[in-house]
Amino acid sequence: MKYDIIIIGGGLTGLTCGIALQKAGKKVAVVAAGQNTLHFNSGSFDLLGCDEKGQAVENPLQAITLLSAAHPYHKVADVKALAEEARKLLEEAGVSVTGNADRNHYRLTPMGVLKAAWLTVSGMVTSDSATTLPWKKVTLMNVRGFLDIPMEFLADNLAKMGVSVERKEFTTPELENARRSPSEMRATNVEKVLERNDNLKRMVEAIRRENASGDVILLPAFLRSVKDLDKLVGKDVHFVATLPPSVPGVFVNEALRRRFYQLGGMLFANDRVDAGVFSGKRLSYVTTEKLVGERLEADCFVLATGSFESRGLMSNYQKVYEPIFDLDVDADADRSKWTEKYFFDAQPFMKYGVKTDDTLHALKDGKPIENLFAAGSVLCGHNAVKLGDRQGVDMLTALQVANNILNRR
Repeated sequence: MKYDIIIIGGGLTGLTCGIALQKAGKKVAVVAAGQNTLHFNSGSFDLLGCDEKGQAVENPLQAITLLSAAHPYHKVADVKALAEEARKLLEEAGVSVTGNADRNHYRLTPMGVLKAAWLTVSGMVTSDSATTLPWKKVTLMNVRGFLDIPMEFLADNLAKMGVSVERKEFTTPELENARRSPSEMRATNVEKVLERNDNLKRMVEAIRRENASGDVILLPAFLRSVKDLDKLVGKDVHFVATLPPSVPGVFVNEALRRRFYQLGGMLFANDRVDAGVFSGKRLSYVTTEKLVGERLEADCFVLATGSFESRGLMSNYQKVYEPIFDLDVDADADRSKWTEKYFFDAQPFMKYGVKTDDTLHALKDGKPIENLFAAGSVLCGHNAVKLGDRQGVDMLTALQVANNILNRR
């Protein structure tokens, strides 16, 4: 099978790159190994939350210019322009978001802490301040028996911000039935229950019976949208992120996949690229675990397999390595230097990743592969946890790679 571009990895990076290339008229295939890390996403996208000294960032575009030369953003030609393109890409896929790249806003975590964000799915709790919320009194409402949000921590931390908190619980016969099995009381399962028949209507009635007195009702994010929910409830409603699996994250993943399909893209789901064959400085084709005996050929390839959590990078007792093509990896040869003893210190291994040239061509044996690019969390040079830049790096390097392919860079 022959395509213009084959993208290895079906997460945020791969789908962003695939959508951009399909929009430009290319024939694109994405090979996706399984569920991606969007299933853990809180409903927000980070561009840059902290600088390399650990200081909070208000203006990410300005702070990005001060990052070390190794950071992937320095291989993005126009960060502001591509950040806007990424926002539009999400909107076109049906993901309504708030925020912009000029100034961070703050999202509320499941623990009740405000963290910097670039974009947030509409309807989630956000604030323009790092220390306060836009309400004086909130009604914190939960489904009885739903444990994937730490309500005690959330309520305590809201109170520390000077917010008066009213606690309420509700249930319906359908939700009580789901509660019989603890494994069914997860956010994604609650959503499925509420989508059936008139179950959402009965949930609204149950909420109304609680006579919430807060300025706003805060619900765990077990629905995809608050659109019209406030009208039905008769009060302003916002969602608070839950522990994974994440309904907003699954929604974003499905919306991007749907957009990719609509544009004519091909997705090989639940398959994994296991090898590639090179000819000189070019990658000729790849093979996968399930398409036995089949070659996937392309003019260009994009590696978007992510970091350690998605097996885009792996390690053994001797080294850190990229498992498909054995690409050059920026990692310390001394295993004792991979980690720091104190858990909350910046862990060195978090910055490990595939090396590329200035145009994001992957390096192998010190030389760039002419038609193999790398993008997203598989790249070296940044600690996504400490810097708060994961989704920004994923989307902006994906768009830059798409531009480089289209412009033959």
